[in-house]
Amino acid sequence: MVPAGILIFAAFVLAGCVSDGGGPVSDLRPPSGAAVSAASSPGQSYTLGSGDKLRVIVFGEDDLSGQFELDGNGSFSMPLIGQVNAAGLTVSQVEGEIASKLRQGYLRNPSVSVEVLNYRPFYIHGEVKSAGEYPYTNGLTLQNAVAKAGGYSYRANTKTVYIRRANETTERAYNLDQPVEVLPGDTIRVPERFF
Repeated sequence: MVPAGILIFAAFVLAGCVSDGGGPVSDLRPPSGAAVSAASSPGQSYTLGSGDKLRVIVFGEDDLSGQFELDGNGSFSMPLIGQVNAAGLTVSQVEGEIASKLRQGYLRNPSVSVEVLNYRPFYIHGEVKSAGEYPYTNGLTLQNAVAKAGGYSYRANTKTVYIRRANETTERAYNLDQPVEVLPGDTIRVPERFF
């Protein structure tokens, strides 16, 4: 029978080993906050596309980890496994795709984390002071996008704006009475008002 004092001491030692305070045990787990969760990005169903920049971490395999930008086809190339087509996939689907390819003769049980470092830009044109391409930031609304473009021109319709989403072929009208979310790759058109 083990004395109670030794059991209590062992419990404190084990509790110290699994804390995030550093040390070799915590180095085996993915660091907390290492990847942007889908909930803090432009939505859980956000699909990747050309221009997105990713950080891929294969835990315990520094040579396979790195930063990658999706090319015009929405693909990027990784060591060992080659081309990864990420266009139209979510971050978690890309993690699964990379892990699946690494299991094919390279690693037994790979642990892969993917985060979006930079989202593809959005575009704004029409009746704004500085039309063009602008970097996307999390939580971007239509009013913020117009502000980045220098504000409305004096001829702008400030009641309705048209947005063509990145994966769509037609634009939709949005009423500006309530906040409108802008997503990476969106094209915003601010129309002229009718007097």
